[in-house]
Amino acid sequence: MQAAAGASVATGTGSARRRPLTVALVVLTLAVLAVDQATKALAVARLRPDDPVPLVGELLQLHLIRNPGAAFSLGTGATWVLTVVAAVIVVVVVRSARRLGSRAWAVALGLLLGGALGNLVDRLVRTPGLGRGHVVDFIAYGHLFIGNVADVAIVVAAALMALLSLRGVGLDGRRGDRQAAGSADAAEPEGGAGRG
Repeated sequence: MQAAAGASVATGTGSARRRPLTVALVVLTLAVLAVDQATKALAVARLRPDDPVPLVGELLQLHLIRNPGAAFSLGTGATWVLTVVAAVIVVVVVRSARRLGSRAWAVALGLLLGGALGNLVDRLVRTPGLGRGHVVDFIAYGHLFIGNVADVAIVVAAALMALLSLRGVGLDGRRGDRQAAGSADAAEPEGGAGRG
């Protein structure tokens, strides 16, 4: 009976600890989505596709395009597939948020979810139609590629997620090396009996 009560308190504490992280994830997601859509609206209203605006010479420009594909214009003939992929990413991130226990992971997932939603909105509401909409891209990085705020958020999220994974920080905030050390300690007999 006491063990059940203890588990219930631990679960409640875990939920209370996750709540601020979930709120941070949602706030960051909405902020990225809002900035992405606002900058796309400004780009469509003020930029012309045939008239790039240099910011740092040719290294960084504002250059409006409508992108039916993914990054580097890959998959231009499969826009609906990219829509499905973006929707799956959204679902996976939302489901993962239930295990959230790390501020850094909350930031990474907020950036990823905001970026995925930003481009998903374009695919759902922009021409030529539902699920096949072209994404508004307007930040040109030299002659390499043209992206948008959602793309920047996704790239930063991917870099942060890779860094957290390399450092062994799990979604729940625990370090993988600590977990391994904990299980090794549990397996070792007390007092080091049997050692020569």
